Amino acid sequence: MKLLVFLSLCLSVTTACAQFAPAPHYDTYPPTPAITFEGEILDFYSVKNLYGEFSNFALFPIVIDDVSWPTSEHYYQAHKYTDPKLQELVRQAKTPMDAALMGRDPNIPKREDWDEYKDIAMETAVRAKFAQYQILRELLISTDQSQIFEHTKNDCYWGDCGDRTGKNKLGLLLMKLRFEFTRNEALR
Repeated sequence: MKLLVFLSLCLSVTTACAQFAPAPHYDTYPPTPAITFEGEILDFYSVKNLYGEFSNFALFPIVIDDVSWPTSEHYYQAHKYTDPKLQELVRQAKTPMDAALMGRDPNIPKREDWDEYKDIAMETAVRAKFAQYQILRELLISTDQSQIFEHTKNDCYWGDCGDRTGKNKLGLLLMKLRFEFTRNEALR
Protein backbone atom coordinates (compact mmCIF):
# COMPACT_ATOMS: atom_id res chain seq x y z
CA MET A 1 0.00 0.00 0.00
CA LYS A 2 2.80 2.45 0.89
CA LEU A 3 4.46 1.76 -2.46
CA LEU A 4 1.21 2.54 -4.29
CA VAL A 5 0.81 5.83 -2.44
CA PHE A 6 4.45 6.70 -3.13
CA LEU A 7 4.20 5.90 -6.85
CA SER A 8 0.99 7.89 -7.11
CA LEU A 9 2.65 10.91 -5.48
CA CYS A 10 5.70 10.63 -7.73
CA LEU A 11 3.48 10.55 -10.79
CA SER A 12 1.56 13.64 -9.69
CA VAL A 13 4.82 15.49 -9.05
CA THR A 14 6.31 14.80 -12.46
CA THR A 15 3.13 15.74 -14.31
CA ALA A 16 3.04 19.16 -12.65
CA CYS A 17 6.37 20.43 -13.91
CA ALA A 18 5.51 24.07 -14.25
CA GLN A 19 8.71 26.10 -14.46
CA PHE A 20 8.80 29.07 -12.12
CA ALA A 21 11.28 31.57 -13.46
CA PRO A 22 12.87 33.32 -11.82
CA ALA A 23 12.51 31.81 -8.39
CA PRO A 24 11.84 34.28 -5.55
CA HIS A 25 14.92 32.83 -3.84
CA TYR A 26 17.13 34.76 -6.23
CA ASP A 27 15.44 38.06 -5.37
CA THR A 28 17.26 37.85 -2.03
CA TYR A 29 20.18 35.46 -2.44
CA PRO A 30 22.72 35.09 -5.25
CA PRO A 31 22.66 31.79 -7.14
CA THR A 32 25.30 29.20 -6.38
CA PRO A 33 27.24 28.74 -9.63
CA ALA A 34 26.63 25.33 -11.22
CA ILE A 35 30.32 24.54 -11.68
CA THR A 36 31.73 21.13 -10.89
CA PHE A 37 32.20 20.74 -7.15
CA GLU A 38 35.59 19.18 -6.61
CA GLY A 39 35.46 18.38 -2.90
CA GLU A 40 34.53 15.03 -1.42
CA ILE A 41 32.05 16.48 1.09
CA LEU A 42 29.50 19.21 0.39
CA ASP A 43 27.80 20.76 3.40
CA PHE A 44 24.70 22.91 3.12
CA TYR A 45 22.18 24.33 5.55
CA SER A 46 21.46 28.06 5.49
CA VAL A 47 19.69 29.58 2.48
CA LYS A 48 22.19 32.46 2.80
CA ASN A 49 25.22 30.33 1.98
CA LEU A 50 26.47 28.44 -1.05
CA TYR A 51 24.13 25.58 -1.96
CA GLY A 52 21.42 27.21 0.14
CA GLU A 53 19.12 26.29 -2.75
CA PHE A 54 19.17 22.72 -1.38
CA SER A 55 17.46 23.84 1.83
CA ASN A 56 13.73 23.27 2.13
CA PHE A 57 13.54 26.90 3.30
CA ALA A 58 14.82 28.12 -0.09
CA LEU A 59 12.15 30.14 -1.87
CA PHE A 60 11.30 27.86 -4.79
CA PRO A 61 7.53 27.52 -5.15
CA ILE A 62 6.37 24.06 -6.22
CA VAL A 63 3.18 22.66 -7.68
CA ILE A 64 1.94 19.25 -6.56
CA ASP A 65 -1.48 17.92 -7.56
CA ASP A 66 -2.35 21.33 -9.03
CA VAL A 67 -1.72 23.06 -5.69
CA SER A 68 0.99 25.70 -5.42
CA TRP A 69 3.22 25.58 -2.33
CA PRO A 70 5.53 28.50 -1.43
CA THR A 71 8.39 26.12 -0.55
CA SER A 72 9.09 22.43 -0.11
CA GLU A 73 9.09 23.13 3.65
CA HIS A 74 5.48 24.30 3.45
CA TYR A 75 4.46 21.09 1.68
CA TYR A 76 6.34 18.83 4.09
CA GLN A 77 5.02 20.50 7.25
CA ALA A 78 1.43 20.63 5.95
CA HIS A 79 1.46 16.91 5.31
CA LYS A 80 1.93 16.19 8.99
CA TYR A 81 -1.85 16.61 9.01
CA THR A 82 -4.67 14.91 7.13
CA ASP A 83 -7.18 17.67 7.82
CA PRO A 84 -7.34 19.84 4.65
CA LYS A 85 -8.01 22.95 6.78
CA LEU A 86 -4.78 22.43 8.74
CA GLN A 87 -2.87 21.71 5.54
CA GLU A 88 -4.18 24.94 4.03
CA LEU A 89 -3.28 26.90 7.15
CA VAL A 90 0.32 25.69 6.86
CA ARG A 91 0.36 26.29 3.09
CA GLN A 92 -0.63 29.91 3.71
CA ALA A 93 2.16 30.50 6.26
CA LYS A 94 4.09 33.68 5.40
CA THR A 95 7.54 32.10 5.64
CA PRO A 96 9.07 28.61 5.64
CA MET A 97 9.95 29.14 9.31
CA ASP A 98 6.33 29.93 10.12
CA ALA A 99 5.30 26.73 8.31
CA ALA A 100 7.92 24.77 10.26
CA LEU A 101 6.73 26.19 13.58
CA MET A 102 3.13 25.27 12.74
CA GLY A 103 4.20 21.75 11.80
CA ARG A 104 6.14 21.38 15.03
CA ASP A 105 3.32 22.62 17.26
CA PRO A 106 2.95 19.94 19.96
CA ASN A 107 -0.65 21.02 20.61
CA ILE A 108 -1.82 19.92 17.16
CA PRO A 109 -1.91 16.13 16.80
CA LYS A 110 0.00 14.79 13.80
CA ARG A 111 -1.37 12.19 11.43
CA GLU A 112 -1.20 8.73 12.97
CA ASP A 113 1.08 7.35 10.26
CA TRP A 114 3.51 10.30 10.26
CA ASP A 115 6.58 8.24 11.12
CA GLU A 116 5.87 6.01 8.12
CA TYR A 117 4.75 8.84 5.84
CA LYS A 118 7.35 11.55 6.48
CA ASP A 119 9.93 10.15 4.05
CA ILE A 120 7.29 10.00 1.31
CA ALA A 121 6.21 13.60 2.01
CA MET A 122 9.81 14.82 1.91
CA GLU A 123 10.69 12.98 -1.29
CA THR A 124 7.52 14.25 -2.95
CA ALA A 125 8.37 17.86 -2.08
CA VAL A 126 12.08 17.70 -2.91
CA ARG A 127 11.52 15.74 -6.12
CA ALA A 128 8.96 18.35 -7.24
CA LYS A 129 11.36 21.19 -6.47
CA PHE A 130 14.19 19.75 -8.52
CA ALA A 131 11.91 18.51 -11.31
CA GLN A 132 10.37 21.95 -11.70
CA TYR A 133 13.59 24.00 -11.74
CA GLN A 134 16.22 23.23 -14.33
CA ILE A 135 18.68 25.54 -12.54
CA LEU A 136 18.39 23.32 -9.45
CA ARG A 137 18.86 20.11 -11.41
CA GLU A 138 21.98 21.58 -13.01
CA LEU A 139 23.29 22.68 -9.61
CA LEU A 140 22.66 19.26 -8.11
CA ILE A 141 24.35 17.49 -11.02
CA SER A 142 27.33 19.86 -10.66
CA THR A 143 27.99 18.44 -7.19
CA ASP A 144 29.51 15.48 -9.06
CA GLN A 145 30.31 12.54 -6.76
CA SER A 146 30.50 14.51 -3.53
CA GLN A 147 28.77 13.30 -0.40
CA ILE A 148 26.04 15.82 0.39
CA PHE A 149 25.23 16.61 4.02
CA GLU A 150 22.59 18.80 5.53
CA HIS A 151 25.12 19.95 8.10
CA THR A 152 23.32 21.03 11.27
CA LYS A 153 23.20 20.13 14.92
CA ASN A 154 19.48 21.01 14.82
CA ASP A 155 18.40 17.83 13.02
CA CYS A 156 19.69 14.30 13.36
CA TYR A 157 17.12 12.71 11.05
CA TRP A 158 17.15 14.88 7.92
CA GLY A 159 20.52 16.37 8.87
CA ASP A 160 23.83 15.04 10.15
CA CYS A 161 23.63 16.24 13.80
CA GLY A 162 26.42 18.68 12.95
CA ASP A 163 29.02 15.95 13.50
CA ARG A 164 28.14 13.40 10.77
CA THR A 165 26.47 11.03 13.26
CA GLY A 166 22.93 11.85 12.08
CA LYS A 167 20.97 9.95 9.45
CA ASN A 168 21.34 12.79 6.90
CA LYS A 169 18.21 11.62 5.09
CA LEU A 170 17.93 14.88 3.12
CA GLY A 171 21.51 14.60 1.91
CA LEU A 172 20.90 10.97 0.91
CA LEU A 173 17.73 11.98 -0.94
CA LEU A 174 19.62 14.69 -2.84
CA MET A 175 22.30 12.18 -3.85
CA LYS A 176 19.59 9.76 -5.02
CA LEU A 177 18.02 12.49 -7.16
CA ARG A 178 21.44 13.51 -8.48
CA PHE A 179 22.02 9.94 -9.63
CA GLU A 180 18.63 9.85 -11.37
CA PHE A 181 19.10 13.23 -13.06
CA THR A 182 22.65 12.37 -14.15
CA ARG A 183 21.44 9.06 -15.59
CA ASN A 184 18.57 10.78 -17.41
CA GLU A 185 20.94 13.38 -18.88
CA ALA A 186 23.24 10.59 -20.12
CA LEU A 187 20.31 8.89 -21.84
CA ARG A 188 19.39 12.01 -23.84
